[in-house]
Amino acid sequence: MRTWFITGGTPGGFGLTYAEAALKQGDQVVVTTRRPSELREWAEPHGDRVLVLQVDVTDAEQVRTAVKTAEERFGGIDVLVNNAGRGWFGSVEGAPDETIRRTFDLNLFAVVEVMRAVLPGMRARGDGWIVNMSSVAGLVGAKGFGYYSAAKFALEGLSETLRHEVEPFGVRVLVVEPGAFRTKAYAGFRNEPVNESVDAYVPLVEGVKAAFVDHDGKQEGDPERGVQAVLSAMNAPVAPRRIVLGSSGYDVVVAMHENALAELRAHEQLSRAADF
Repeated sequence: MRTWFITGGTPGGFGLTYAEAALKQGDQVVVTTRRPSELREWAEPHGDRVLVLQVDVTDAEQVRTAVKTAEERFGGIDVLVNNAGRGWFGSVEGAPDETIRRTFDLNLFAVVEVMRAVLPGMRARGDGWIVNMSSVAGLVGAKGFGYYSAAKFALEGLSETLRHEVEPFGVRVLVVEPGAFRTKAYAGFRNEPVNESVDAYVPLVEGVKAAFVDHDGKQEGDPERGVQAVLSAMNAPVAPRRIVLGSSGYDVVVAMHENALAELRAHEQLSRAADF
């Protein structure tokens, strides 16, 4: 029986989908959320196998306390799923400073705090999984979501380095890059104000918002199948370093890599000319 520590346990999101999949295979789970009352009815049938903790993952002290509580309750954390995160729309030039900072606080710095809190226990036991929920936007820039993309790009690089650092201790790192999935993530954009400080970008940002609102409930990705794909990747004889979830996301990422490789090779002479 493994113990999962899953951040971002919002109803209708990936967090609870991971939790349900873990419970179905006989594991026990710790789920963090800002509003634990929303999960009371969900958690009750699972009894002592579920621990719901009220945590703001951008608060380092709350994170450390939650990890300590989880380890004392279940004896250790075997799988960490860094799922908490969201984006706010705005142009690179015109997004308010507050939006930029909270985007990085939630999508990058909070992930760092959770990993730092969990890793000592994993290293001591010589085993563990860290599953970092990135995004297709962490590989391909998204207009109107530049700072979300930047935070996810940073998470990709951080995870790549972390993988090499913790491998000698038996800890594995998997980056998950979903495309559009039918969670409740898009629903919140309907009432989200457009706080764009540069008038020239207002039409672009309003168009981005409208696209998200219009696509809500029509996303191609199935969260349950997405989580099953992640579990299959974790259980593979040779686990991948990353997995893109969803057909449309897969096609976008493959096209990006193919175009980047073609461009790199087209300018090979310029690259090599920079040597002594």
